[in-house]
Amino acid sequence: MRFRPEQHLRRQSDFRAVREQGRRFDGGAFTVWWRRRETDETGPARIGFVASRAAVGNAVQRARAKRRLREMARRHQSLVPAGYDLMIIARRSATTVPWNEMEQRFAAACRKTFPHA
Repeated sequence: MRFRPEQHLRRQSDFRAVREQGRRFDGGAFTVWWRRRETDETGPARIGFVASRAAVGNAVQRARAKRRLREMARRHQSLVPAGYDLMIIARRSATTVPWNEMEQRFAAACRKTFPHA
């Protein structure tokens, strides 16, 4: 399934709200922060990706980490219920951890966080 524009976190205020009001799960190669949107909006879940220079490395490594995280989230977007905002933060190992292991960790995080999805 395609990752549509309305499924992206875009505003700095949205990222800040997820970080300040949300909860987190450590996935090893990444950290997932999530929060339920306060409005009665039942639109699709929105996901934002962060890869800082200090945590991941140079531009090539950051781009690779974000590509891998985006594809992981796209493949498992059905595990995230509508009305939630997620922020996925890459770590240095996000570019080196085997793909299957990253997918399994993300799926496990989603199942633990959203058991009724």
